[in-house]
Amino acid sequence: MLRIYPVLLQLVRDLQPLVRQLERHDPDLARQCRRALASAPLNVAEGSYGRGKNRPLRYHTALGSLREVLACFEVASAVGYLPDLDPALRGRFDHVLGTLVRLVGGH
Repeated sequence: MLRIYPVLLQLVRDLQPLVRQLERHDPDLARQCRRALASAPLNVAEGSYGRGKNRPLRYHTALGSLREVLACFEVASAVGYLPDLDPALRGRFDHVLGTLVRLVGGH
């Protein structure tokens, strides 16, 4: 398993209160965010044990899902549902995203 996996799981835990806040304002956006948030670690886990072309594909999917989660919070902030993400939390997003970008070769 990748070393980034526990960091990603902690990010999922840390985001749960924000997802619940988002749900009070926009249940559809919160549902989309929740699905993408679950997809990221699931695809990292699957990719960790994948072979051949499946491995980078799963990491690429995880990258896209995590970027979608970040976009959900950016949109929620833009429309006034939530404040901007705390800089430390945003830094953890960037750390995981950067690792995934390196794993997929920057594509």
